[in-house]
Amino acid sequence: MTFQDIYSAITGHLGEDLVSEAVENVPQPFLVVPAGRLPELADFLFRDQRLYFDFLACISALDNGPEVGTMEVIYHLYSIPYDHKLVLKVVVARNKEGEPLPEVPTLSHLWRTADWHEREAYDLLGIRFTGHPDLRRILLPTDWEGYPLRRDYEAQELYHGIRVKYENRDQPR
Repeated sequence: MTFQDIYSAITGHLGEDLVSEAVENVPQPFLVVPAGRLPELADFLFRDQRLYFDFLACISALDNGPEVGTMEVIYHLYSIPYDHKLVLKVVVARNKEGEPLPEVPTLSHLWRTADWHEREAYDLLGIRFTGHPDLRRILLPTDWEGYPLRRDYEAQELYHGIRVKYENRDQPR
């Protein structure tokens, strides 16, 4: 099944307004989907007998920086029995200091691997996955300040008396 076949199946069942953008002329074609419609689309991709995307290979998240003001969550889906793949992208507004974290609905109820990938994106970038059964830090201590993969992240000087940030990397530690 080609990217265009998958796109046609999606829009034929869920409507043209589901997809914000379809980018086909790149090495990994992708669909941009609004966060609010992600669960509906994911459920369709998982349950539709023509598509059956049974494997969520990866969730990646990135910060486009404060200048752009957006963050992205990228899903790599694969159908093992049909040998076709699809990339979905959700773009959310990046929160400013003191504002609530950006939110994307969880997909952990469809693909169990989403559980850990969503926790990693939450831990390192501060994207909240609503409906997640156990959204907490997975790599950093629970009392860590900030989200280290954000472009404007500034490391704290000390963490429980341990020096975290060094001004001059040439100085002995």
